[in-house]
Amino acid sequence: MAFSTLSLPSFLHPFQQSPFPLPIKIPADPIKPPSLLKPLHLRSRPSKMFPSMALSGSESALRSSISGALQIIQATPPTWKSSILNNLLIFLVGSPILVSGLSISGIAAAFLLGTLTWRAFGAPGFLLVAAYFVIGTAVTKIKMAQKEALGVAEKRKGRRGPGSVIGSSAAGCVCAFLSIYGIGGVKYSALWKLGFVASFCTKLSDTVSSEIGKAYGRTTYLVTNFKIVPRGTEGAVSVEGTVAGFLASVLLASVACFMGEVDVPEAIVCVIASQIANLGESIIGAALQDKEGFRWLNNDAVNIINISIGSILAVLMQQIML
Repeated sequence: MAFSTLSLPSFLHPFQQSPFPLPIKIPADPIKPPSLLKPLHLRSRPSKMFPSMALSGSESALRSSISGALQIIQATPPTWKSSILNNLLIFLVGSPILVSGLSISGIAAAFLLGTLTWRAFGAPGFLLVAAYFVIGTAVTKIKMAQKEALGVAEKRKGRRGPGSVIGSSAAGCVCAFLSIYGIGGVKYSALWKLGFVASFCTKLSDTVSSEIGKAYGRTTYLVTNFKIVPRGTEGAVSVEGTVAGFLASVLLASVACFMGEVDVPEAIVCVIASQIANLGESIIGAALQDKEGFRWLNNDAVNIINISIGSILAVLMQQIML
């Protein structure tokens, strides 16, 4: 091995003054590390001591799925996927209320209605229908034993079936489809929303007036000839039921206005249209329902006519008056 000589500076030897430099031998070539010190290449294996580390991929996939689901739920404007997913979550949470007011087939029909409503009008439209359902179910349960004794209670303890759901929402569904497919463009989108709100204001007013009239009506009479008839007679009305139905319409129109579905003048239009439609429904019930040649005109058919009148009237009144 070759060596070289290096002289140290004199200040490093303060106590030894020597005229000759102190030789220090340093190897000219650096010493190479022995081959035994080669770096080790370790294989990455899942830890048996920490199994959670091996699940990081599954956790990442789960978080990604949850994040994707949240993005779908919060989609703006609503999509079919977001509508279905939101309905599924709400129906699972609200299943006790749904079961108390609807049969199994009625719940299935309501799910389709809710999906369509969310797709067309988003969360505000869905909440409007939910408010209608909760109020309508509550008044149907009032004095159920008394109604059953009189033979005027709704079937299945007030649990309504798919026919009732369709009869209550047909006009609203038509407005929803018109809105989804942009019939008439942006100019008419507000009209379809108004017709949707008016249809449910009309139906809630009809339901509340009927159920409150059967529970608390002192005197019920036909609107066609003012003849006094028993509670629950088709086409019969009472003061108590009429006032309650009017207030229910005002309440639901106010909810729609609060959520931005309609403005104040349009909410007033919805209330007026609902009362005119309900009067027409009472006339149809008294004059035609259960009469010879009109056996097909059952409650569900009358409901469709009723809410269609309310929806169409509201749209026409908006165009003429506002």
